[in-house]
Amino acid sequence: MKKFIPVFFAVATAPWVTYAADVANPMFGTDTQNSIALYVGQGTGPGTLFKLVDPFLWEFEPMTNLMLQYSQPVQVFRLPSRINLNLVQNLGYGHDRGLSFTAVGISWDIVLVHWRGFYLGLGVGPYMRDTRDRYVASRLVFGERVFIGKNITNRWRAEFFTQHFSNGDFTELNRGFNFTGLAISYSF
Repeated sequence: MKKFIPVFFAVATAPWVTYAADVANPMFGTDTQNSIALYVGQGTGPGTLFKLVDPFLWEFEPMTNLMLQYSQPVQVFRLPSRINLNLVQNLGYGHDRGLSFTAVGISWDIVLVHWRGFYLGLGVGPYMRDTRDRYVASRLVFGERVFIGKNITNRWRAEFFTQHFSNGDFTELNRGFNFTGLAISYSF
């Protein structure tokens, strides 16, 4: 912990880091108020929230997650953010065929830091699924996301993301779903 504190302050005060409160929302183009995005993710196995940030825990499995997202810019504690309406389709195939579900949800994504067209952020939100399954015994799940984005042009962005869906241990059965993938968004 003693080594972490000086490293944190060195990165946090570096002159090349631009904090989101200082500039326009990097998830949207100049003078745009809407965005639509397509997320495509590969299943990285059931398990804990730690799979979001530790690739050594990923266990690729036969599951593909597709998410269509509509967003509008907002601010959360003066940080550039977006509020999202999400339509999710999880496709399990092979031995995971019974893990397919459709869900709808809202989420909020916050950009913590951005620099030279890149941005790093976190997201969270509730989702309602159409089924229960052997991974999560409830229809209500929460989605947490970590993402790194890049502004390609004024209107187009690409993001690498990891996402976790679980019910926060509201039920005894809560193995969770984890995904990693790419997204492309267009702001208008």
